[in-house]
Order: sequence, then structure tokens, then C-alpha cells
Amino acid sequence: MESNEIKKIIPYDDLWDNLNSLESRLLQVSSSENEYLSSISQYLITAGGKRFRPIISLLSGKFGDEKKNIKKIIDAGVAVELIHIGSLYHDDVMDNATTRRGVESTNSKWNSTLSILAGDYLLARSSELAAEELGLESVKLLASTYAELVEGQTKELNLAFDMDHSIEDYLKVIEGKTASLIRTSARLGALASNADHEIVDAISNWGWSCGIIFQISDDILDLVSDSETLGKPTGNDIIEGTYTLPVLIALESDKGKYQEIINSVHESKSNIESLLNEFLNDNIIEKSKDLIYSYHNKSVESIYNLKNHDLFPTLENINNYLINRTS
Repeated sequence: MESNEIKKIIPYDDLWDNLNSLESRLLQVSSSENEYLSSISQYLITAGGKRFRPIISLLSGKFGDEKKNIKKIIDAGVAVELIHIGSLYHDDVMDNATTRRGVESTNSKWNSTLSILAGDYLLARSSELAAEELGLESVKLLASTYAELVEGQTKELNLAFDMDHSIEDYLKVIEGKTASLIRTSARLGALASNADHEIVDAISNWGWSCGIIFQISDDILDLVSDSETLGKPTGNDIIEGTYTLPVLIALESDKGKYQEIINSVHESKSNIESLLNEFLNDNIIEKSKDLIYSYHNKSVESIYNLKNHDLFPTLENINNYLINRTS
């Protein structure tokens, strides 16, 4: 996700100024008296990243009294980003990853134990921030969201290397791993701004569908993009036995053929590049996009009552951008 592109579709200068303030707040909240822990826990923060989730929180904060509550809205974005980054530390340990965001992964640079501890620390700091600044409802929301995230991750691990699981299983995984936190990013920002309850619910439902669009488009990019753009090795999901939507669609179309191709990579009989060429199939990609379009329709339906709001076109544009970046 290119920052210049996303700025074009979210044309609010004050939001980008607030995002700069959020970056400083991220470092402040994630700091520890133990400098060694700070250096590890802030490693992925300073490595950059899309900041998509806090951007959604800042945008949702515009539905209420933004000026009066801007510090709370920024803290809402910080809380969700701390959960996101904390989960990345854990993911890299589980995946035995060597790179993340274009830099050496934390578990590779230090070790798995320190990576887990740093992730735990960020999650704890998110909870502490919510308790101090956002209120009980937000604390409960963040806790239940992280539970959903763990459930999604657990289901994904349970399905690893299983070529028989369904697209419905895949959707359950990404609902937990991705959609839940993007939904919460939208809800938390709206709550922090004291937006009307109807708006809070609408923007939450929009965030849920947006999160699914976000993850499916990411999974398509894992097959069609390059390692430099992704910040991780291309085709990494397949190597790790994580079979995403395009792979499942291919298996449904000709299980014998694609099962043999995937097994040949796992058995080191062929390289990942030859496998990826097999999935650069217009039919597979288009069928994957069909599911994205169905969630785009759901997202628009969820905010139909906001169609006269100034922010409505921006919400539509975000989903369109997520779809179009796979082209």
C-alpha cells in the first residue's frame, strides 16, 4: 500500500498530521524503562508499515466530535496498532520468518523468546492505554478482538498443509486474523469521537467487510507481486502450508494437477517461481476478485444510511483502492 496513493483517496490533511502525532505516541507508549526491551519492542514500529488500521481509526473519528476528542482518537489508533504489531512478533516466531517489512525479522535478529516477550509487551501496553484513556467498553472490545485474532491464527495453523479445507474455512481464518481488528479499528475511532450509536455500528460493519477485502487482496498480491514490494518472500504462504483463496480456487478447479504442483515445491523438486507461474491464471485471479466484489457490495450496504455524509465517498474509495491494487 503506497502512502502517496492512499493519501489521494483520503484527502484530509489534518488526518495525516494526526498520523504523525500517532507515530510519536506509538513510540512513547511502547517505551520501557528497560532500554533493551524498548529496542526490541520498537524495532518493527520504526521499520515502518502501512499503518492502515490506525488510519481507519483516525478516519472513523471524523464521524463524531473530532476536535474535542482528537487525543482519544489518536490513542484508539495507537491501541489497535500495538495489537497488530504485537501479533506480528508472534506470527514471525510461528512462521520461523527471516524478514518482515523489508528488514530482518525480530526472531532472526534476536531470538524467538525475546520476540514473543516483545509482542506480549506491546499487547500489554495496548490494554493499559485503553484502560487509562479509552474506557471499559474499549478495553473489552480490544480483549475480545485479540481473542478472535488468536482463534483465527489457531484455525490457520490447524489447517496448515491441508488441501481439503474449504473456502468457508479460509474465510473463518481471515475473519479472525484480519477483519476483526480492522472492524475494531473503525469502531474504536468512532467510539472515541462520541459518534452516534447508529454510525458506530455502520462503520464497524463496513470495517469488517473492508478487512476481508484487505486480506484477500493481500493474498492475491502474495502470488502476483514481488518480494521487495511485499516486504517478505513471494509465495511464502504456500511454502508455509497456508493455502489462501486463489490456491483453494485452483484446487477446486483441478485438484490432482495443483496438488501435485504444490507437493513438488514442498518436496524441493521444483522452485517457488515455477509454482507461482501456475497460479498467474486469469481465471483463478478473477474468481478470487469475484469474492472481493461480493464483500464490496456488503460494505456499501452497511453504510447505506451514511450515503449523504461527506465521508461516504472516502469509505467507498478505500475499498476500491484495495481491490484495484491487485491489478
